[in-house]
Amino acid sequence: MEYLLSIFLGVVQGLTEFLPVSSSGHLVLFQHLFGLKEPELLFDIGLHVGTLAAICSVFPARLYRMISSLLRLPALIRESGGIRRVYEINPEIRTIALIGIASIPTAIIGLWIESAADQIFRTPWITGLTLLVTGTFLWLTRQVKAQERSISTMTVTAILLIGVAQGVAVLPGISRSGATISAALFLGMNREDAGAFSFLLSIPAVLGALLLSVNSPLTQGTVSGNMIFLGAITAAVVGYVALKVLLGVVKKGRLHYFAPYCWAVGILVLMISGFYLSV
Repeated sequence: MEYLLSIFLGVVQGLTEFLPVSSSGHLVLFQHLFGLKEPELLFDIGLHVGTLAAICSVFPARLYRMISSLLRLPALIRESGGIRRVYEINPEIRTIALIGIASIPTAIIGLWIESAADQIFRTPWITGLTLLVTGTFLWLTRQVKAQERSISTMTVTAILLIGVAQGVAVLPGISRSGATISAALFLGMNREDAGAFSFLLSIPAVLGALLLSVNSPLTQGTVSGNMIFLGAITAAVVGYVALKVLLGVVKKGRLHYFAPYCWAVGILVLMISGFYLSV
């Protein structure tokens, strides 16, 4: 049963981490429907490592170009005549810089909200409402016409707003991918780059959260290494497929297809929370 639970949680993580339906919202739902508890921190780290591996597997060429440019940065500075010039002419360096800029509001808002997020997690009706908000933003993307702006041509202000959207997604029920992709589309980024930027932006956020979690005494749990490995592999495989599917959906301008599902889950969470309050 423990291994089946590992696979189940890996599937849930892989699907809901990438599809814009809120992984935290589903955890609230499963907690109340099946009495499922939040996984131990060490196991949760394993799941996030799995989904991080999925992102790297989907964008290997792009990540390779970015890392190569970053390693060659001193040479690029000498060749171009300064860091400012590198930022202006090298799209990979500019993308890295914009990811760093977007991560600033994400970190500030995330740390500010995180202290209250646990309390919100124990208040399911709030999660139900935020799922309805997620669905509404996804639905509004159907009005957005195809744009031509790439990641590297976006303004710093627009990038900061996308970072704010990711920071707010710390709240249970707000989909991180849904919030960031919707924000990028609203701000004029083309569909393909909106999907890519959302998940490239998630890499430092996930790595930062993992680094903070590793030093936590809560990692000293009873979960076995086999369970962690099985959950991580499942999350990676399912996440890879889910991410490829989502990128295809975004490219076709059909992100709003997920809105009715978010509304349905949000209403279900509200109904369940109302039932528990009544009894």
